[in-house]
Amino acid sequence: MIALETISEKLGVAEQWNESRGTWWLNPGTISARQVATVMNGVHARFITITAYQLPGAEGFRLEYHWDLEGRLLGLPFIIAGNAPERAKIESIFDLCEAADWIEREVHEEYSIEFTGREYEPLLLRKGDKTGVNLREDPNAQPKPAAAAPGKKEVAL
Repeated sequence: MIALETISEKLGVAEQWNESRGTWWLNPGTISARQVATVMNGVHARFITITAYQLPGAEGFRLEYHWDLEGRLLGLPFIIAGNAPERAKIESIFDLCEAADWIEREVHEEYSIEFTGREYEPLLLRKGDKTGVNLREDPNAQPKPAAAAPGKKEVAL
């Protein structure tokens, strides 16, 4: 079994792996997603998916890259600072790991995050629409008033 410390050493990361709810997490610091993918390929880890979250306000996004290594679930989070579309970028790993193709395209469409170094085919989810309209929230938007429950009338007092 490959020791997790071996991956940390190959990445040049001094931080320790931390287990939380069945996943072993490592903060890659300034290491790029491509460097992580190269090391993970070198230890024969299997890419699983990317989970994307929009952070509160204008903080940006968190992308969690998930890998399987000999039955252990590994997670490496990357933070993309800011919500401006021109700043929402991270390097693609598709050419290093073909399994990343679909999820990179989905994250691109849903959050308008650009995976640099790759080309995109027409939108998968909403053909002809623009990217980022599905899940990206406008940090300046005003909260919507709550609607009355179905079958109930609002009564002014």
